[in-house]
Amino acid sequence: MADSEIPWVDGLTIGEMLKAQSTRYPRHEALVMPQFGVRWSYQELWERSGHVARGLLGSGIKKGEHVSIWATNWPEWVLLQFATARIGAVLVTINPAYRASELAYVLKQSDTRSLFLIDQFRTSDYFQILKDAIPAIKEESGSQLPLEDYPKLRQIVSLKGSLGGTTDTWESFLARGEAVSKEELARAEAACRPDDPINIQYTSGTTGFPKGATLTHRNLLLNGYHVGACQAFEQEDRVCFPVPFYHCFGCVLGVLGSTTHGATMIVPHEYFVPEKTLSAVEEERATAIYGVPTMFIGMLDSPEFREERTRSLRTGVMAGSPCPTELMNRVVPDMHAEQITIAYGLTEASPVITQTRTTDPLELRVHTVGRVLPGVQVRIVDPGSGEVLGNDQSGELCARGHGVMLGYYNMPEQTAAAIDRDGWLHSGDLAVRLPNGYFHITGRLKEMICRGGENIYPREIEEFLHTHPEIQNVAVVGVPDPKYVEETAAWIKQRPGSLLTEERVREFCKGKLAHYKIPRYIRFVEEFPMTVTGKIQKFKIREAMIAELGLEQVANEKMA
Repeated sequence: MADSEIPWVDGLTIGEMLKAQSTRYPRHEALVMPQFGVRWSYQELWERSGHVARGLLGSGIKKGEHVSIWATNWPEWVLLQFATARIGAVLVTINPAYRASELAYVLKQSDTRSLFLIDQFRTSDYFQILKDAIPAIKEESGSQLPLEDYPKLRQIVSLKGSLGGTTDTWESFLARGEAVSKEELARAEAACRPDDPINIQYTSGTTGFPKGATLTHRNLLLNGYHVGACQAFEQEDRVCFPVPFYHCFGCVLGVLGSTTHGATMIVPHEYFVPEKTLSAVEEERATAIYGVPTMFIGMLDSPEFREERTRSLRTGVMAGSPCPTELMNRVVPDMHAEQITIAYGLTEASPVITQTRTTDPLELRVHTVGRVLPGVQVRIVDPGSGEVLGNDQSGELCARGHGVMLGYYNMPEQTAAAIDRDGWLHSGDLAVRLPNGYFHITGRLKEMICRGGENIYPREIEEFLHTHPEIQNVAVVGVPDPKYVEETAAWIKQRPGSLLTEERVREFCKGKLAHYKIPRYIRFVEEFPMTVTGKIQKFKIREAMIAELGLEQVANEKMA
């Protein structure tokens, strides 16, 4: 599709899109989830989401009310995504890794009306966490909703098992919809508009309380469609995505990126397991693979990885955090994903802003984050003066267009700080626009290290260290220093059998990096602190280094 053409989904709601696809491809596989024995056609997905939508209406949920889901990648997650959209309810996606205090915050801040949750995830007892978050809920007797501290919360539904009391099981929830006619559902669907808010996704909250980015049907549909178009998706494509549904990568690039093109969604497991993902790619003949860099590293370094298992792959998306050049150079030949793309964006932009194309030369797909999606504008500005910069000048990347969120839910001041009066979303990321219109991300404003007046971008050091054959992954952060204000610290995960030492790493850097960029502190680690989406939590690395080095006082002085 040419960039100037209007996508067929523009002007539709998510429900209208799914209905159209169920008519076009009624028997074509829409969703495959091996863990749950799910293999649904587009017609089945439409009908099942309709049953769930009637359950929502039967529960008294109205257009604009907020429905939260706190779960890993379960089939019901996809059904709720489409069902809430069909009746105009706003789906609030909650990070499965949240603990009691974080859950309590999101439920209250989002004005959640109904909460859907699973019973457990690995060692986490979700029922217990919920009771810790809301002590008034007692398993033995239940509590009448709403509660004093949660006046909007009227319903709790367990996707598996029972919490007891006044909470619903999934089966009893669906039974509530039996009294709702198809005509009543059709009336609710007809009341939906493309620019209505339909989703609230919470940012990671690494610098304060999480903020709920409020997104519309149009935000999400156009983003999903264009991301699929950049991969040249067709009905025959089979998209394997082990990324979590709660994040834009899963529910937008995965679910909507696939369904807007009539492709098949393959979800290997409820959370990422390298071996299960490889098995799903092989057994389901996936043509596309999604993941953040750490997921690709996990698959390539898995003892069960063999090139012949991934021969069906053609394309995919690597995104979610900076993609090391050396990793891309492995993925293309070793996984046979010769047309894999790189995408860059943020939740507030629905999420993708720029993406490479399948027809781009490998050089562009390895060294840039692509060019803007159709209908999106990008400019680079000086972070201090706000001056618009030209090519080859580093500044903050700002975006405007159909992907920009409505705002942060109930946070007008934070919204005004993120989106200026002219509608430009300020990303907080530092980037350079190349003369050919492609972009290169150089770092984050808040991650930039200032050592003795010299600005250091961690991404540059990370990219360089990734070229060392014994380094599997690396994260560079700034730590406070009494003399230079900040110094660099590198956490390094070695490849099996590596005999790297701190001195060998510094020798590798000498003469290739400016002396002030060579990490002052080097630590070898087995694992990094990670989010559920596979992003390295650099703030936790920084906190750990401050504690290890006894720099708490210096850190506090710097903050003051």
